Amino acid sequence: MRKDYAPRLGGPNDDRACRSTSDGPIALSSFAMQPTTIEGIRAMRADRRSKVDSDKALLRAAQIDLVRLQRHVIETGQKVLVLFEGRDAAGKDGTIKRVSQHMSPRDTRIVALAPPSDRDRRSWYFQRHVAHFPVAGEIALFNRSWYNRAGVERVMGYCTKKEYEQFLETVPMFETLLTHCGVKLVKYYLDISKAEQRRRLKDRRDDPLTQWKTSPVDDQAVKLWKAYSKARDEMLLSTHTDAAPWRIVRADDKPKARLNVIRDLLTHFDFGGQARQTEPPDDENVFKFHGDALRNGQIAR
Repeated sequence: MRKDYAPRLGGPNDDRACRSTSDGPIALSSFAMQPTTIEGIRAMRADRRSKVDSDKALLRAAQIDLVRLQRHVIETGQKVLVLFEGRDAAGKDGTIKRVSQHMSPRDTRIVALAPPSDRDRRSWYFQRHVAHFPVAGEIALFNRSWYNRAGVERVMGYCTKKEYEQFLETVPMFETLLTHCGVKLVKYYLDISKAEQRRRLKDRRDDPLTQWKTSPVDDQAVKLWKAYSKARDEMLLSTHTDAAPWRIVRADDKPKARLNVIRDLLTHFDFGGQARQTEPPDDENVFKFHGDALRNGQIAR
């Protein structure tokens, strides 16, 4: 062991490393090696700066290809619709921000709908979403979508059992129609662990810059973890189709998840010109849904 390092509890998950939790036994990885000398601290900071610089360079390369992709979408008149689903605090906002950061705001739509109005509740369920679909040359990024019915509405009792069952029956037909009519539909489910969700929700409540994200539903998110897991599993199994497959993103590591979502999104399009700047996605981080993932630990339980 280096003399300028010593074992100590620490890191971003400090609170979990210091005590037992309901999520299971504490892993040895919870014990971080922390520097105890000036030289050690400087070396640690240099390592962190190098890692951050490397992450930024990789993200920039991926975003350059995204700009090229958007140019291709505009020139070919494609209609691109990307859905981002996941539990509360899964990282949907941050991922969408990195995807859209350098894209043309005139040709990019970010859709995050408010709770349905009385009129919305009396209309065809998909109607209020269709109004925000992309036209030719546009990319629309949905921060949550019609899949609210299979998640929060199902768990919190905001829809009836009949409405829920009807949704699961009709959504594959609806999405098949979209793809048949020329919409390029890509669906991402951002998956996080229970411990990570708890930590992020606490950070959200404590940070005055993110408190606007909190809602009464957040207070139930961890308590109803198993109910949300069951609803997620039913949703994935019922709505993963050849026409509109689900892509699962392991999102405990935010920078890695954001980078690999962009890399994966690029693989859904064939656009020529210069060689792509970015590498293929890490298939351990983003992968096509399959039933075994619900049992082998690839998806959080």
